[in-house]
Amino acid sequence: MLKYTFDNTDSQFFKSLKKEVNNYFFSSGVHPEGNSKLYLKGLLQVATATLLYVVLVFFTPLPFIALALCVILGINMAIIGFNVMHEGGHQSFSRHTWVNVISAYFLNVLGGITHYWKIKHNINHHTYTNIEGMDSDIDVKPFMRLHEDQPRRAYHRFQHLYWVILYGISYLAWIFYEDFQKYFSGRISANMDKKTLTFKEHAIFWFTKATYVFVYMILPATIVGWLSWLIGFIVVTFICGLTISLVFQLAHVVGGTHFHHVSEAKGKQEWAVHQIDATANFATSSKFLYWMLGGLNFQIEHHLFPRISHIHYPAISVMVKRACQRSSIVYNEYSSMLRAIGAHILHLRRLGRA
Repeated sequence: MLKYTFDNTDSQFFKSLKKEVNNYFFSSGVHPEGNSKLYLKGLLQVATATLLYVVLVFFTPLPFIALALCVILGINMAIIGFNVMHEGGHQSFSRHTWVNVISAYFLNVLGGITHYWKIKHNINHHTYTNIEGMDSDIDVKPFMRLHEDQPRRAYHRFQHLYWVILYGISYLAWIFYEDFQKYFSGRISANMDKKTLTFKEHAIFWFTKATYVFVYMILPATIVGWLSWLIGFIVVTFICGLTISLVFQLAHVVGGTHFHHVSEAKGKQEWAVHQIDATANFATSSKFLYWMLGGLNFQIEHHLFPRISHIHYPAISVMVKRACQRSSIVYNEYSSMLRAIGAHILHLRRLGRA
């Protein structure tokens, strides 16, 4: 099993920042978890997705309307992942544990496995962000080359063009390939030891997959016909996968963010400084994107304080920026989502042609 350690011998930067953030919550009298506004937003998003599903399956509209609704449903599913499931998985949706557990299991409602996600995302990605060999979220070999430590293949020179297809099919690959690969291999990622699932997790895995096949495939195909279902299913899953993947990539795989290799012995940083170095924010002035993405455009704040709900990120970002200025740390930020997408494409193009 690979290991990587950070140089936390002098961690005054993060200690000072944490103290300021803690004082903010103490003096304002608010809790770091979500509040009633977040609960209402989550309920609205889940209710909207449910309504779209019911309309598409049981009240099948005209084809062009159905296609538009499929696009909206795909985005809606990703939004539930950002706002409800993601916050619950980080135990920041609510101060009540049982509410966080239910919120996290919305990934299973979407076909994924929460148990795997918590290890892959909360531990591998959040601890070892952008470290080759440790952060499995940046391991999309051999299809893409995301940083210099990954091998380059001839077809990578086109990755700045075909990324749209790969990101679009990532959701189905996650549900029907990656989860089963983890299940039968016993490994959450290649660098981890095998782990045995409990009987409960075995049962949850198969119940999740069987329910997904019935709800998203068998039932709608039976009611609307297999061809109409297939077209709609492809549109919904493609849009969902594209949305999820793009939001993640804009946070870590753009110009300005840095990558490291697990074998590095020199130049190691304090954990918090590493997180800022490997992460970028985008469009933080957009209230619309902030609402839709569950604050994931404030990715720096999220990586520093993953147990704090995104509803507090705008306030915390002011403190983080001040701390970075005091310590001469580069705070990576793109003014708009369009600029971040452009930076991502240029990054892929540069690495593909290097």
